[in-house]
Amino acid sequence: MKINISMIKKAFGIVFILMAIIGCQEMDRPELGDYPADENPVGGPLKFYVPFDDNTSDPLRFAVDNIRAKFPSDNPLAQTDGINGKGVQGGEPKKFIAYSSANDFASTAASFTVAFWAKHKAPTQTEFIFALTSDNWAKAAMFVMVEGTAANPIVKLFVDEQPSTGGSDKWFEWVNTKAVPGLFDDQWHHYAFVYDGTISKMVLYRDGVVYEPVSQWTNHGNVKFNTSKVGSFRIGGSGNPEEGWMNSWTGGLDQFRMYASALTAGEVNELFTGKL
Repeated sequence: MKINISMIKKAFGIVFILMAIIGCQEMDRPELGDYPADENPVGGPLKFYVPFDDNTSDPLRFAVDNIRAKFPSDNPLAQTDGINGKGVQGGEPKKFIAYSSANDFASTAASFTVAFWAKHKAPTQTEFIFALTSDNWAKAAMFVMVEGTAANPIVKLFVDEQPSTGGSDKWFEWVNTKAVPGLFDDQWHHYAFVYDGTISKMVLYRDGVVYEPVSQWTNHGNVKFNTSKVGSFRIGGSGNPEEGWMNSWTGGLDQFRMYASALTAGEVNELFTGKL
């Protein structure tokens, strides 16, 4: 039998090249467990995050959720100096940053945390920091609003589960003797609204510290949003801006986060101390 030396050489050459490629791939690949942890893995508790920090003049890009790459559909607001890089400055009547949704926050948030940095002088009107839209009287399943004066500030978080979920609505209020001092001192402060459905308790953290007293949603348990009614998500505005008293936010905001979990005191403090 005649041996084709040329074909044998070619075969050995191909094998050598393949071994070299495989060897290089193995050398470049880190050991299992060396990969960096995903800040927000699929199914993780951080459902929505906007740092407002993209260095661009395009308002849609600087308001991007750079974890989920979720661009707003509208952003008439301007960038400003934030607590960490850039933030966003409110002040446009009936205007806000509009997103198609808050991802899967409403469908997964049995407990929840809403955290952000805010800076505001005393308002002359009732203003809304955010709204998760719905079809009720407020056109919102959840919102945070502020009003009052520097001496008597008022902040309220509203949750509406709507009757079809077998739920109810709830106002968590920090007013009068529970008023949060320094709310309107025109300085950056970190706020975290933490509701733990396992114990039916709402805690407000200000600058990494629990602001007493806490609020109970007595015997309520987990939140159950009516996801068939929940719609878009707005930062810096209300669910119904055409309603005369539901005004848009005129202060600064930075590092806006929504979790489908109740953050621990240590986790909230880490957001504050890290200016996150």
